[in-house]
Amino acid sequence: MRIVVARCSVDYAGRLSAHLPLAPRVLMLKADGSILVHSDGGSYKPLNWMSPPAVFTASEPDDEQRAAGITEVWTVTHRKTGDSLIVSVHEVLSDASHELGVDPGLVKDGVEAHLQVLLAEQIERLGDGFELWRREYMTPIGPVDILARDAEGATVAVEIKRRGEIDGVEQLTRYLELLNRDPRIAPVTGVFAAQEIKPQARTLAEDRGIRCVVLDYDEMRGIDSGHARLF
Repeated sequence: MRIVVARCSVDYAGRLSAHLPLAPRVLMLKADGSILVHSDGGSYKPLNWMSPPAVFTASEPDDEQRAAGITEVWTVTHRKTGDSLIVSVHEVLSDASHELGVDPGLVKDGVEAHLQVLLAEQIERLGDGFELWRREYMTPIGPVDILARDAEGATVAVEIKRRGEIDGVEQLTRYLELLNRDPRIAPVTGVFAAQEIKPQARTLAEDRGIRCVVLDYDEMRGIDSGHARLF
């Protein structure tokens, strides 16, 4: 991972357009090709980002850009959509690279682990004709919670969270990118399953073609939660 603190402006060009004016920011470039742009605020959420698979290029500014104080131009282009995140660097304040290696993945709490067991036993909750293939299917970046087959026999990767947030969608996106490189199981679609799914996470998941499923933990355990239900 490369972490750069720089005075920069950032432009996103593609299906959406966005501009971040000149200011000091933290730029995180990851080995998977993604880039995240952070400020000293806003909690953990980046101001803008580009997800993998992506290509990073650094180029010299043209005369007009140089006259505006730009010293280097970074372009991160998504391989599939063609969207680009363009970082106009004016001054680098810090630049450090670290080899982090393969992450062991998030250790799930008791509820998430139990949800995985219950959903594996009740895989039909994902749809008629679904069949469990494997739990904890290992990839180079960690295990996929569940691999299943839908009614047509297509592969489905399921990521399970107690609370579904953007980080979980990003995690499933990375798994899908790797799984779809394997001709033995591709094409692979995704299901993001959680007790609660935040609106931002649902929007991001649906934009990436990932289906969201809300799980009722008590119902899956055969316990009446006492809450009134419409259906």
